Amino acid sequence: MTTLAHDTIARALALVSESFIAASGPGGQNVNKVATAVQLRLDVYALRLPVEVFKRFKQLAGSRMTAKGELLLTAQRHRTQEANRQDARERLTELIEEAFNLPEKRAKSRLNRINKGERLEGKKKRGAVKAGRGKVRLD
Repeated sequence: MTTLAHDTIARALALVSESFIAASGPGGQNVNKVATAVQLRLDVYALRLPVEVFKRFKQLAGSRMTAKGELLLTAQRHRTQEANRQDARERLTELIEEAFNLPEKRAKSRLNRINKGERLEGKKKRGAVKAGRGKVRLD
């Protein structure tokens, strides 16, 4: 991972705001008494991500990102606030790391003359089979 990604993660963890909300799931009676779920809010524009990284981040975040550019992460897998807080921060870190892992550009494959001819011949055969499936006319 690049130093830019490390710096971005550190900046994100500094800019994040946390709120604790009532959770569903594990916790027994404790769920009814204590707000154990954690909701992280992060203004993604404040991170100043490079354009291609931002586009990938937005795609990865999906519906967790609002129209205003805020990322909303909710963690409620665990019974304690601290465990859910740690889980949410780890998920945020993974999301940023994944956004920085840009896919490698695919090299175009090159066909030689023989393979190109075979491919076109196969396409013609397939087209003839499909053309034979049309309506039967009595002309």
